[in-house]
Amino acid sequence: MNFVDELRWRGMLHQMMPGTEELLAREQVTAYVGIDPTADSLHIGHLCSVMMLRHFQRAGHKPLALVGGATGMIGDPSGKSAERNLLTEETLRHNVSCIKAQLAHFLDFNSDAPNAAELVNNYDWMKDFSFLDFAREVGKHITVNYMMAKDSVKKRLNGEARDGLSFTEFTYQLLQGYDFLHLFREKNCRLQMGGSDQWGNITTGTELIRRTLGAEAEAFALTCPLITKADGRKFGKTEEGNVWLDRRYTTPYKFYQFWLNVGDDEAERYIKIFTSLSKEEIDALIAEHRTDPGRRILQKRLGEEVTCMVHSREDYEMAVEASGILFGKATKESLLHLDEATLLSVFDGVPQFEVDRSAAIGAKAADLLAETTKCFASKGEMRKLVQGGGVSLNKEKLQAPDRVIEETDLIGGKYIIVQRGKKNYFLLIVR
Repeated sequence: MNFVDELRWRGMLHQMMPGTEELLAREQVTAYVGIDPTADSLHIGHLCSVMMLRHFQRAGHKPLALVGGATGMIGDPSGKSAERNLLTEETLRHNVSCIKAQLAHFLDFNSDAPNAAELVNNYDWMKDFSFLDFAREVGKHITVNYMMAKDSVKKRLNGEARDGLSFTEFTYQLLQGYDFLHLFREKNCRLQMGGSDQWGNITTGTELIRRTLGAEAEAFALTCPLITKADGRKFGKTEEGNVWLDRRYTTPYKFYQFWLNVGDDEAERYIKIFTSLSKEEIDALIAEHRTDPGRRILQKRLGEEVTCMVHSREDYEMAVEASGILFGKATKESLLHLDEATLLSVFDGVPQFEVDRSAAIGAKAADLLAETTKCFASKGEMRKLVQGGGVSLNKEKLQAPDRVIEETDLIGGKYIIVQRGKKNYFLLIVR
């Protein structure tokens, strides 16, 4: 597999320095991508860079994932209009360990192959580096003029940031440049990759290597485009915020739903970027999808591939089953298969009522649903709907309004799902 050709057809190649493609064709290359551990989970905005490392390893090269325990303490001004909050060392250590576990879903860290992935943390080589040593060994090689010419700096200084650019952030490109120099020396890392907003920082690294070690020390740069939605907005965010890879913040159900709900044009781009499917398979899927877009073949396959990769096949199957609960022909068994987080995700946004256990267990359905709660305006309204087969408890038709609610009616020991008609749902939480 030719790595650069793979990125080209997938729409994942933005810029690369002259000689990069020739280097990759000539020998096994070590390359790295930097990730700032500003949270204890990656989100889907990180996925393009992570997929670059995945394809890189599949092409026979050696990927390094650099988690910026040191640079994460400072904050990168690239593409941002405000300085980020600084994190404590304890928080960063926690974030780094969580991110490594997530990266293991994408990269092979454990094989004996010469191209096994490695995780490195720049805090390991920066923590004992004094300011005076840094100024003498690194600062003297890069001029302020060179640093000021970078777009990420110019934009912040030209009024795009309310508070300008702190010296702390100004030094970021030197720190990132030194990471490249360190990995070049210690790991024979010849290539740095990242998003297109990182081009300035990456090329500072190649320049630092050249000025420190001489013109024969060749280092290279390659970037992927920043992924956007069809309307040009930033990819990966919803009204609720980031779509995280950690199930604590985004359940597998909501994660799957994100991919399932992208537009047709987006699905055609995203299935190339965020899966490892072959060109032939993707071309066939796109052709089939275009014959009947309503079946959402692309979105379903995209959701399957990414959910299985980030979570598991079991989580994907639960997400599919959960997706049919609101709009499909689900059963009580479908509800019983869901874990609590998924069930709450499915019914997020529907009216909810909290009920004391003493008021629920042993009560008649009509009393519970029309008086204790307000799922129905009156008992009379409810009786009419029950007679017409329009009321369900936990996806089972309610046969009589006076049926007594029992412990066995509680999903997970605390929930009752009430359905009025085809589309109106209520969630009862029994405490």
